[in-house]
Amino acid sequence: MYAGFFYSEPIVGMFVLLNDEVMSKVSYYTPEGLKKLKDELNQLRDIERPRASQAIADARDKGDLSENAEYDAAKEAQGMLEMKIAKLEEVLSNARIIDESQLDMSKILVLSKVKIKNQTNGMEMNYTLVADGEANLADGKISVNSPIGKGLLGKSVGDTAEIQVPNGVLKFEILEISR
Repeated sequence: MYAGFFYSEPIVGMFVLLNDEVMSKVSYYTPEGLKKLKDELNQLRDIERPRASQAIADARDKGDLSENAEYDAAKEAQGMLEMKIAKLEEVLSNARIIDESQLDMSKILVLSKVKIKNQTNGMEMNYTLVADGEANLADGKISVNSPIGKGLLGKSVGDTAEIQVPNGVLKFEILEISR
């Protein structure tokens, strides 16, 4: 271990260099978002994991493992499933529920509902700023880590947010903030 970095155990023949700051990244969720993550983890552990084990057992019963592509595929699928479970467990271990009653209503923060106006075309949009795992543009939920989310954070009603996006700079006027 040196300068905040360490080498992990070999994973599928590779060494992974990790930064210990990245491993302990705290994420903030609404109670609904956290429940959704827990439900997904339970689904993977309780239903998908036994299915993967059964697929391996079924493939093993078909004979010579050295020439059994079905067995290899089942083992690979199990490895991917275990990686997904481990990632979700890590996310959940660093997840925190946001106490909306403690949030400043005058500034845009996580869980703020904002009405903004694009100053270029006059279009008004409504968004809710949420954690990465809860973002869904179709529902009007954008991540606080997206370019627009980052550009809006900390702004107040009447402010103009200039946001650098891949195709230039967008200017949004903040019209309303609510929870």
